[in-house]
Amino acid sequence: MSEGAIRLPKERMALLFAVMLVTAAGNTAMQSVMPSIGTRLGIADVWVSLAYSWSALLWVIMAPYWARRSDRRGRKAMMALGVIGFISSFALCGAILHFGLDGRFGASLTMILFAIARSLYGGFGSAAPPAVQAYVASRTGRAERTKALSLVASSFGLGTVLGPALAPLLILPGLGLVGPFAMFALFGVIVLVLLRTQLPDDDPRFAARGEVMSAPFSASSNPRMVEDHPDGSPDELPEAEPQHQVIDRLRWTDRRLRAWLAAGLVGGHAQAMLLGVIGFLLLDRLGLRGDPDAGAGPVGLVLMCGAVATLLAQWGLIPMLGLGPRTSTLWGMSLAAAGIVPVAMGRDLHTIAVGFAIASMGFGLFRPGFTSGASLAVSPAEQGQSAGIVASVNGAAYIAAPAIGVWLYNHSQWLAWGVMEVLALGVVLLCLVAMKRDPA
Repeated sequence: MSEGAIRLPKERMALLFAVMLVTAAGNTAMQSVMPSIGTRLGIADVWVSLAYSWSALLWVIMAPYWARRSDRRGRKAMMALGVIGFISSFALCGAILHFGLDGRFGASLTMILFAIARSLYGGFGSAAPPAVQAYVASRTGRAERTKALSLVASSFGLGTVLGPALAPLLILPGLGLVGPFAMFALFGVIVLVLLRTQLPDDDPRFAARGEVMSAPFSASSNPRMVEDHPDGSPDELPEAEPQHQVIDRLRWTDRRLRAWLAAGLVGGHAQAMLLGVIGFLLLDRLGLRGDPDAGAGPVGLVLMCGAVATLLAQWGLIPMLGLGPRTSTLWGMSLAAAGIVPVAMGRDLHTIAVGFAIASMGFGLFRPGFTSGASLAVSPAEQGQSAGIVASVNGAAYIAAPAIGVWLYNHSQWLAWGVMEVLALGVVLLCLVAMKRDPA
């Protein structure tokens, strides 16, 4: 087989796919049941949302560190560390919530301990995605690399669909609402055992560096298009950059990036606020506050509809229509603004699900648009820095925005929807005023 056609065996690809799939599915399954758990505990909605914030902040801080470390300490070791972080976090979160729902812990103590246990995912779970990417890239030739990396990246998106779909089915007798935590921790253990026993140790054929990825809060959390890069050779595996190669540090305030990063930050906050509110909205609109256990099904259904719509935009509409960065960002946020309206006004599951799907399709167009726009705005030598900044922007939106959205929703629903619309339409205006038209 020629060097360009070097590929990974199917069983190894399946295992790497599973690493990404389980972590993404577990994360979104958790989002399906947490509004019901918070209601059962009698905790204010905003505190449930804030319990995620520390983990999101840790992901933003630690993801670049693990991405660099995987190139020096081995990709398999970093994958295992990420999976262990996922297992530990989900097992502890499930146990803490179980004791809290049983009345052994007070509600406030339960959420504090939950936030601490959740931070294990933000701190260590971020080690796995860049290590998986680098493992694949360093063992495949040019002919197979882009296809293999695209397959691995798609596992995150697929996980965001499967998580909400599986969550209601995992509410098991004896475990109740913490069933998804226990089962996904078990799935993680299975993946870890297979990873340790079936995946060979690092013996890369080519140099490669894994991209920093944001946490899988939704199907559009990691929209960066996979780009092909020239192959290295077995002799091109440096452990550090040559000292004489100095690249100016790319700053957030760089005029080439300003408009794109502003669009990403503002639009990302609109999406994060909508995701933060949607579970609590469904409990209220469907009259399930008195029976929160029944809320996991509708919440999971709506989240799944949103994830499918997002993937339809990213896997179907963008490639089929050949949308450029500005066009994708402009029409995406216009669609998101339109979708927020039926979510805000809907009184039944069907209307809310349709509105959320429309908004999610818009966000699914928007995120790859601003991401590719930021990438195209800088030179090839600055692509790594640009990717890191974009990943930070993606993650930063989820630190406080979900809790802010829930706080606004609890004080004035129309204020919450108004802020989301202003943010979405603000990005539309930014596209019209500050961004050049895509080349024909």
